[in-house]
Amino acid sequence: MATNKRKVMLPDVMGQQGVDLVRARADIETVIYPGGISQADLLPQLADCVGIALASTPFRQTEMDASPAMQVVGRIGVGFDAVEIPALNARGVPLMTAGTANSTSVAEQAFHLMINLAKRHTEMDRLVRGERWTERHGILPMELSGKTVLIVGFGRIGTRSARRCIGFDMTVLVYDPYVDAGTITAAGCEPVGDLDAALPRADFVSIHCPKKPDTVGLFDAARIAKMKRGAFIVNTARGGIIDEPALYAALTSGQLAGAGLDVFAQEPVEPDNPLLTLDTVISSPHMAGVTAEAVQAMAVATARNILSVLDGEPIRENVVNKEVLQ
Repeated sequence: MATNKRKVMLPDVMGQQGVDLVRARADIETVIYPGGISQADLLPQLADCVGIALASTPFRQTEMDASPAMQVVGRIGVGFDAVEIPALNARGVPLMTAGTANSTSVAEQAFHLMINLAKRHTEMDRLVRGERWTERHGILPMELSGKTVLIVGFGRIGTRSARRCIGFDMTVLVYDPYVDAGTITAAGCEPVGDLDAALPRADFVSIHCPKKPDTVGLFDAARIAKMKRGAFIVNTARGGIIDEPALYAALTSGQLAGAGLDVFAQEPVEPDNPLLTLDTVISSPHMAGVTAEAVQAMAVATARNILSVLDGEPIRENVVNKEVLQ
């Protein structure tokens, strides 16, 4: 039977509240697809699809070529390194992200990793469980109060991370060449224009910039060597921004005291990744932005993003490639 409904594809990992928003529309055919779908299985389904929400599924030129009716691509999150924006731009298709839906979650995780490293919580837990109580004075934790943190990237997540650090009486330096110094100062932070010059001042570095060609390997061996000896680094942004072999070398040499990693260059992380052998590394499986609250908030934001484009009124602040709206 012929239908005038427009087909929108949503992954099965999308929060139910967002799915329900799309399903409530009588003019839309909602198709649920497996979050781990292969490219071979996905491509045929794109032929008559006008909108798609992406979890971890890549969407590049091949997917765009298979989508002649595509009007909007939505990311259930804020990262978009697996989406080939030029392919969308060539067709005038907006890429939408979930805005601030998971910003609080990621900021909390970044601060959690920071305080875990400072308080050496993982090591303390091992002492208790391993009946090594008497060794506790050999691994003294430290206070965050009075320490200096360098926030790299002052967007939706970086600003929230900075507020949490300020709340713990830390001095907050901010490096972001795309944000006006006055905005950073007004937030109670100190703007720094030279990343390398700021690194020796920081007890902690927390990364919140997007992964782009100019940020891949941003923290390589040369830059890590400029960090204060005994400092900590936290990455809840994207794997690949830190050069992992360089990080391993810095941790094993004592140049750095520890690292908190929610992301890795290869995900799922390879079991033989040498970073996983170090007690000075604490990790999580790319879950900083995935809490019970954030899952639903991101789903709702993604559903609203897709529907806004299909209704001819795109939510501009959530469009990555705003040039297609001109």
